[in-house]
Amino acid sequence: MNHQQPIQDLRAYLAGSWAVERTLLDRASGTRGSFSGVVLYTENPDGGLDYREDGTMHWPTHTGPAFREYVLAPGAAPDSLEVFFPDGRPFHVMAFSEKGHEDKHWCDPDDYRVTYTYNGPDSFSFTWDVRGPAKDLLLESHLVRINAGRQE
Repeated sequence: MNHQQPIQDLRAYLAGSWAVERTLLDRASGTRGSFSGVVLYTENPDGGLDYREDGTMHWPTHTGPAFREYVLAPGAAPDSLEVFFPDGRPFHVMAFSEKGHEDKHWCDPDDYRVTYTYNGPDSFSFTWDVRGPAKDLLLESHLVRINAGRQE
């Protein structure tokens, strides 16, 4: 896997629409599910990006529409972004750099660890490994730019 990347401006790289496919595994029960949809990164007035994910969740207890939103603010360097929940609470740092492609978030009582992987100019992945007394999950997301290589 290539964590090293030539991205100097993560905000510019992400801006636009991406198709997302996610697999979900509850390791405790062996339950598997999926999510398919679209992620839209739009520039916001604070110099960051707004993240909106819309799609369809397939899980034994729920099949239907699902969405999530985050706010991404400029990070310590142009190749990173700080991810916040919509209410302003900090979530984690997003980056593809060799030293910065992993981060974690403590959500009492569980530990969330994310790994970002740069797959090329029009594709990236991220994996959430969630462990603790309440959850034991592995969530793997693969994103591909919509209209990749198309001249505007």
